[in-house]
Amino acid sequence: MKHSSHLSRIDDRTIRWIGIPAFGIFIPNFTGLFGDLWVSDWMYWFGYIYFIFISWSIWQGNRWLLFKQRENMDWFSSPVRKLIILVAANVFYTAPVTVALIVGWYWFSGVGPVDWDAVQLVSLANVICVIFVTHAYETVFLIKERQTDLLAFEQLERARVEAELEILKSQIDPHFMFNSLNTLAYLIENDRDRALQFNESLSDVYRYILMNKQKELVTLEEEIAFANSYFTLVRIRFGDGVHFDVDIADESNKLMAPISLQLLLENAVKHNEFSEKEPLVIRLRLNNGWVEVANNLQAKHLKGTSRIGLRNLTERYRLLTGKEVLVEATEKEFKVKLPYLEV
Repeated sequence: MKHSSHLSRIDDRTIRWIGIPAFGIFIPNFTGLFGDLWVSDWMYWFGYIYFIFISWSIWQGNRWLLFKQRENMDWFSSPVRKLIILVAANVFYTAPVTVALIVGWYWFSGVGPVDWDAVQLVSLANVICVIFVTHAYETVFLIKERQTDLLAFEQLERARVEAELEILKSQIDPHFMFNSLNTLAYLIENDRDRALQFNESLSDVYRYILMNKQKELVTLEEEIAFANSYFTLVRIRFGDGVHFDVDIADESNKLMAPISLQLLLENAVKHNEFSEKEPLVIRLRLNNGWVEVANNLQAKHLKGTSRIGLRNLTERYRLLTGKEVLVEATEKEFKVKLPYLEV
């Protein structure tokens, strides 16, 4: 598993500009590498340049080793192997480089014979510092990878949701058109005047569908206007056998899935018996964060009803709002509660 895509996103220039000189200044003073040199000696000041160079060599070398091994290993697939190689690389690079360069300092500066205790102390200090810095790098890498993984997951999840919504929305138009054409065919055979009126109203209704089918959400006001337009088509066919009662005082700042009220109106008409003497009454209300569509239950005995439309609608609302569509049925009433969003 390669992580090269994460490496370019880590900008460690600031910490290197601070850390490399800091180690180059602190460690020789802490371990006595200056010997008897005084600040008046030019070799004393040259020593800082030399020790900063040692610090740079160790930092850059270990940084390169860390980046290279990250291209081929990660903590999740081979944690023990990665830990061993990481520590070994740190120790077997840092210690020899430190010893060689510190011995070179004693030879070049003339501060005295090689103090092997000081060399050992500097080597140990460098190894400890390298392990600490490497741990800091690894922590930053893991945080970056975690953020990248979360972002990738969110993007993947959103793509999945959008794909599912497109599939669900694509089912709306054919379903609605199929039923509308059946109704129009019926009216053409039985009442040509109403068929013409129905065709004109159908054009208005279908225009709304074309304008809003690509939207995930529309305002409640738009949906109610569309539901009223659709109900005009229902009344053309069934007359006073069906009533639509809207009792909503405030339609502002509320969003819902487009073409959802029409589906519920259509289902109510499809699944119930009604006549002018025993009309089907469909009521639309707002109730504590829900849009309620209820009708008196006069159920038809239909064979093979699949309720695909309602399941489709439930899935759309789950994806859009994270809430489920609630269905409540009694012997006398059938009610569907749609969650809406407020803006």
